[in-house]
Amino acid sequence: MLKVLTHPNPTLRKKSREVADVFSGGIKKLIPEMIETMKNSDGAGLAAPQVGENIRLIVASHKDQTLVIFNPKIIKKSILKEWGEEGCLSVPNTFGEVKRCKKITIQFLNKKGLKEKLKAEGLLARVIQHEIDHLNGILFIDKAKKIKKL
Repeated sequence: MLKVLTHPNPTLRKKSREVADVFSGGIKKLIPEMIETMKNSDGAGLAAPQVGENIRLIVASHKDQTLVIFNPKIIKKSILKEWGEEGCLSVPNTFGEVKRCKKITIQFLNKKGLKEKLKAEGLLARVIQHEIDHLNGILFIDKAKKIKKL
């Protein structure tokens, strides 16, 4: 299992670089390690910067599958937004209300290096937006209201 970096680690504030080769040996090894770390930590998603890799890679749980998303770009988002409670493995024992788009469409590379589009709504849309923020050096506490620590 990988070590999850926690705030205020400066790596979490860096903008991540795009992945040029999804087949590189380091990345092939990183994906299953990130999935294991996310699941063992009861996370809904995990971004590579959270484990010390400043690359644009996200893993996210959705129903019975795990999505592997390289270089995500939000290409469409709903005007409608909603508040929802969020927490983060990199900001332990802290929760807050964050306003996010209800629906998004992203374009990304899958683990086979192919371009894909994904329409997401509800929790999955929230998780993806949260993880894309990580790729841009943004933490949920930067956007949250009613922050509470346990």
